[in-house]
Amino acid sequence: MRYLLASAVLLSLASAVAIPTNQGTHNGNESSNGNGTNKKITVELGPRPYYLVDNMDEGPLKSKLQSCSEGPFKTSDFVFAHRGAPLQFPEHTIEGYSAARRMGAGVIECDVAFTKDKQLVCRHAQCDLHTTTDILNRTDLASKCTTPFTPATSNGTAAKAKCCTSDINQAEFKTLCGKMDGFNPNATTVEEYLDGTPYFRTDLYSTCGTLQTHNEYIALVNGWGLKFTPELKKPEVPMPFQGYTQQQYAQDMIDAYKAAKIDPSRVWAQSFVPDDIFYWIENEPAFGRQAVYLDERVDTVAGYANATASLPDLAARGVKIMAPAFFALTKIDNATGAIVPSEYAVAAKAAGLELVTWSFERSGWLNKGGDYYYQYVKPVINNDGDMYTVLDVLVHQVGITHMFTDWAATLTYFASCFGL
Repeated sequence: MRYLLASAVLLSLASAVAIPTNQGTHNGNESSNGNGTNKKITVELGPRPYYLVDNMDEGPLKSKLQSCSEGPFKTSDFVFAHRGAPLQFPEHTIEGYSAARRMGAGVIECDVAFTKDKQLVCRHAQCDLHTTTDILNRTDLASKCTTPFTPATSNGTAAKAKCCTSDINQAEFKTLCGKMDGFNPNATTVEEYLDGTPYFRTDLYSTCGTLQTHNEYIALVNGWGLKFTPELKKPEVPMPFQGYTQQQYAQDMIDAYKAAKIDPSRVWAQSFVPDDIFYWIENEPAFGRQAVYLDERVDTVAGYANATASLPDLAARGVKIMAPAFFALTKIDNATGAIVPSEYAVAAKAAGLELVTWSFERSGWLNKGGDYYYQYVKPVINNDGDMYTVLDVLVHQVGITHMFTDWAATLTYFASCFGL
C-alpha cells in the first residue's frame, strides 16, 4: 500500500502558441536536432496555470492574467527551472530538464555534487541518492552506501539510509535510475522505503529517470540554446576529500563552462557557502559578476536581522546577486493587510543588489495558509491562486529578476503575460 498519495496532473494538455524566433542560436524556442542545428519548438503550459488563475480571488490581477489565457507564451530567462521539473518528474534527469524546457524555462539548474572519483554530477544534495534514485534496490551498489538501509522498528525508530555521490564513482552513478524524491520513514523493507512520494506530486513519470553528469547537462542545455544555473552543493563529507579541496571543487565547476566555451553571461553560478561566492568573484570575475549568494541565514529571526544588516557589506565585497527563499522578501503591512516588500528586500534594493529567489511550486496546497515559503504572509493566504498574488508583489514591488520553480509553466504564464 502506498505510504503517501501522489496527485497526477497531466503535462500533455497543451495550451500554447508556436513562437517565431528572432534571438539567434540562443533562443529558448529552438532545439538541437542532434547535429548542432536548432529548430523551433512550441512552448506548452498544460492546465496548471489556468487552474491557479481560476482559483484566484476576483480582482485586477486575476483579470489581467485571464486576459493572457491564449498567449502567446514564450521562453523566458525569468524562469529558472529548479532541479528540472520535480513537481512531476524525477529531479536532475533528462526527462525533467526536457519538461522544463518545453514549459518555457530559459535557465536550467544543475545542483553540482562530486563522486568518489571527483567527477561532477547533477544531484540536489551530495547524500540524497537513497531518496532520489534506485540505489537501495541495486545490490551491487547499496552495500557501498555510507549508511545501508535499516528498517523501522516497532518501538518507533524510523527507517534510515544514507547514500552519497561520493560513495560511488561516476560510471556507477550513471547506471542509477532517478525517482521522485521521497521516502517512507515507517518502512520495514527497501521497497516500502522508496515508496514515499509527497501527496502533491506524482509517480506517473517516475519509471527510470536518466541521471546527468555536469558535463552532460552543459552539452544538453547548450544544445537547446538555453542558459545555466549550476549550484555548487555544500559537501556532506569532510573537506578536503581524499585531497580534493573546496576551492578545487569550486574551480572545477567553472572550468567545465570554460572548456565548453560557454559565455559567462549565460551562467548563474550559485552557492550557499559564502567563501564559494568570494572565490569566484576574486578568481573568476567574469563568472563572479553573476554569482548568486543563496542566503539561508534568513531562516531564523536573529539570522534574518543579521542578514539584512550585512547586505551593504556584501555589496562592497563585490556580491551582485542575493537569493533568499521568497518568504524573506515579503511581509504583511499591519495597517492595510496588504503584502508588501520586507525589510530584507528594501535593504537589498538600497544596497544596489539584484534579487533572485526560490522556489515556486514547492508548497503543495495553499488553502490552509501555505508552509515555509509563505510563512510571513500566511494570514492572507487562502487558496492556490494566491501563489500569483505573492508572485505579483515579488515582481512588481520587490523587483526580483529571476525565480526558481519546480514547475516552469506556472512562471512562464505569468512572465509571458507581463513581458518578463
